[in-house]
Amino acid sequence: MSNRSSSFARQLPIGAKCFVTMSSSAFIPFWLCDRPRDTFLSYVPKDDLLSLRLACYDFSVRAAPHLFKEIAVTFREKIFTKPVRMAALSRIGQHVQTLKFTIPHSGKTFLPPLVDTSGIEVAFIYEPYIGSAKDPVTRHSIPTYGSWEMNDLLVKQYPPLFHDAAKVPAFIQAFSAMPNLRHLEISCPGQPSEERQRRSVVDYALISLRIAVERSNLSRLRTLSLSPIHPGAVQYLNPSLGFGVTPRSTKCWRQIRQLDIHMDTIESGSPVDHLKFLHSYLQNFAPFLTEFNFRWQGASGTKGPSPVSLATESCVQATSCSHECHERCGLPLPCLRFEKLRDTEIMNILSDSPQIKGFIRKHRRTLESLKLNGVEFRLGDWDDALSPLTEISGSEKWKETAEEVMDVPLMLSPAIFEQEQRIRDWKDHVKSRTSSSKPLQGALHRASAKGKELLFGTEEHMRRLLSGSILSWL
Repeated sequence: MSNRSSSFARQLPIGAKCFVTMSSSAFIPFWLCDRPRDTFLSYVPKDDLLSLRLACYDFSVRAAPHLFKEIAVTFREKIFTKPVRMAALSRIGQHVQTLKFTIPHSGKTFLPPLVDTSGIEVAFIYEPYIGSAKDPVTRHSIPTYGSWEMNDLLVKQYPPLFHDAAKVPAFIQAFSAMPNLRHLEISCPGQPSEERQRRSVVDYALISLRIAVERSNLSRLRTLSLSPIHPGAVQYLNPSLGFGVTPRSTKCWRQIRQLDIHMDTIESGSPVDHLKFLHSYLQNFAPFLTEFNFRWQGASGTKGPSPVSLATESCVQATSCSHECHERCGLPLPCLRFEKLRDTEIMNILSDSPQIKGFIRKHRRTLESLKLNGVEFRLGDWDDALSPLTEISGSEKWKETAEEVMDVPLMLSPAIFEQEQRIRDWKDHVKSRTSSSKPLQGALHRASAKGKELLFGTEEHMRRLLSGSILSWL
């Protein structure tokens, strides 16, 4: 290889050096073989893939599926309306399999009430506009928000970010450019708790996003992640009760097999409407999910009710209502039934043991893995909650394999070294007792050896050591 080629090879990562030093007769068959080439490109960092695409056209075409397999989009002004951006998305959209769409809350997303010229508040009933901006018969422009008076108020009083969020055709065009999308992750961080009863730009963007997914041909979409999400978001993402829904709206969401939700915790004393919206939202996915993960999260560490047992929560049950809707309000919420659920993980919940027991018993034929972390019982305990496992197995042998895991800080202090010295003294003492019986001597020797192994082992070994009978916590 020439000096120039050697200098170029030194600037590339290790995997790429072998690629450059390879002779042309060996390189061409390697590059034209799909499996070796794709395996190699899957290990190349994104920064190196960017440089590789500048080498030649063929390199650019082969590296593009790996470089644009996962993309992240943050919603801002003119994100889907600039022709240059949409042209770039149309070129790489076929390679996108994972899309992380972030719609952050900020001071610009808050929407104040609409007032007319006399200072009177005006009610704004939003209806998503999907059709053409002009009448096909008269060729005159059509008001986007119902009437020209309302259009004028919204243009003058609401920020441009709101109008970009309400442009449903732009969202449809963007998602239609990603036909191979498999995983959609929606993130709405930063909502203050005092604004949960107010509508913001984020809510209108979620409506447009939901309609765009329903109108695009995303036949490979299987995973949906809402992390993190504010409690009111599921109202606008609901394909059966949301804004602008049609009889075909739920068809696309029935493809989802894995649903992950990290929702902000609802403070005590707040209206229960958000819990009802969550229950209604999960009803659309429950019959088709094979994996469901849910977590309540909040800065104060507060917990929330179990999302799979909201129908049995007393605070969600029907309360007083008006005479016109008394019959509808009196109907109890239907229980969720996950017909194909195999794996589920629920974290930071405040539950009753009968709720967990009923969930296990109802899904015992399909459920393979159940993880419950951060559970606080209002009624009952773990023995009552996991009693269906005894009924299923026919015995209580499953309790023998149960292992309690807790986090213990690993700190190297003089006390630990004193314990090490005690183990050595005990080992020498055991060896010196030659008159002891061989079974006892062998047991003590194994116990001391195990203690030493645990002491010099991993953090998990240290946990078992500190909770065992060989040593006591000092």
